[in-house]
Amino acid sequence: MQVYLKEQVVSSLQAAEFSLHVEPLIPPLRRYARKMVRNRELADDLVQDCLERVVLHWSQHRSEASVRSWIFAIAHNLAVNQIRHQAHGGPQVDIDEIDAASLPQTDGHEARLRHRELVRALQELPSHQRAAVEQVCIEGLTCAEAASALAVPVGTVVSRVSRARARLRQALA
Repeated sequence: MQVYLKEQVVSSLQAAEFSLHVEPLIPPLRRYARKMVRNRELADDLVQDCLERVVLHWSQHRSEASVRSWIFAIAHNLAVNQIRHQAHGGPQVDIDEIDAASLPQTDGHEARLRHRELVRALQELPSHQRAAVEQVCIEGLTCAEAASALAVPVGTVVSRVSRARARLRQALA
């Protein structure tokens, strides 16, 4: 029997190994997540994201390394990324709680002009900066994920995004 998950095949042997090593770690992982984010719902989301990554990357896990430390490192990195994203992303509001009348009304023409300016400014960026911005800012990947996708170090992605944002601010000012 095989379990299909996002175009990956997990054999029954891997599934049994996963169940044996990962399932006992879920309660301590939840406690750790709650301590990290101090919010039960966000902690549950964090654990879900962590377990999803563990399942997707189970075949990449090195057998000599501790499964517990590997999983907790994934949870820690996800929590840090979540905290950073919240710090830079502004307040989060549930879409059901938004009153359409309270939203600022913009002229459609003005919005289209701003959009064209942004697209033009993006096209003028050097290709390596544009690729980094597209991965991180548009696609929503973390810098580590973008670095993996672009086959460059994480620091390179961070600096490219930083330089690209500065150029975009300057072009749109």
